[in-house]
Amino acid sequence: MSIPENVQAVLAQVRQAAQEAGRSPEAVTLCAATKTQTDEAIRQAIAAGVTVCGENRVQELTAHLESGAYAGAQVHFIGHLQTNKVKQVVGHVDLIHSVDSERLLRAIDAQAGKLGLCQDILLEVNLAGEQSKGGVPPEALEPLARLAGELPGVRLRGLMAIPPISQNPGDNREYFSKLRQLFVDIKGKILDNQTKIDCLSMGMSGDYADAIAEGATLVRVGTALFGPRPPIRAFS
Repeated sequence: MSIPENVQAVLAQVRQAAQEAGRSPEAVTLCAATKTQTDEAIRQAIAAGVTVCGENRVQELTAHLESGAYAGAQVHFIGHLQTNKVKQVVGHVDLIHSVDSERLLRAIDAQAGKLGLCQDILLEVNLAGEQSKGGVPPEALEPLARLAGELPGVRLRGLMAIPPISQNPGDNREYFSKLRQLFVDIKGKILDNQTKIDCLSMGMSGDYADAIAEGATLVRVGTALFGPRPPIRAFS
């Protein structure tokens, strides 16, 4: 299938999953995970109905921004963000999904202050305590969320997580359910004008229907849209 055909198929599956969960299809946003994709592939996805593109690597983000590949869509940064790359991301994307430390949070706030803007962010949660993944442990989430609410250069929009690789269909529903509960708890505890907590980013190509059933408002889908991921390209 072509990229446009894949986009339409995934959008239809997102709508169906939302309806089966008793939710409005408009409550769930498809984010195209564009890691290693070409400008042309991204443009095809946007033309076919993708409204949000999510980039994992700062070099690719910068290159695609310079070429105008994301025209017509929002841009999110969904990969691990190092503090020394904050300048290349803050103010260039609509939402940063992967904030997982006080140091990174303060670096984003400082850069946003220099630019005179407020950067929307999500806090990443490491639900299974995996050493290989970023994210704060659930018990450290509330203090970081409260700090985000105090910083003028950031606006906390919600939570994100990448559960363990699932071996069987449905394996990750317990993690999606846990993140949903954390999301509800944080919404109830963080009550100020600096936050608009409305985004629950969870679910990828293999499990986004389960994530939607558990309350995801945004799913990050790559392979199901673009096919097997091509090799990582070098950027000058």
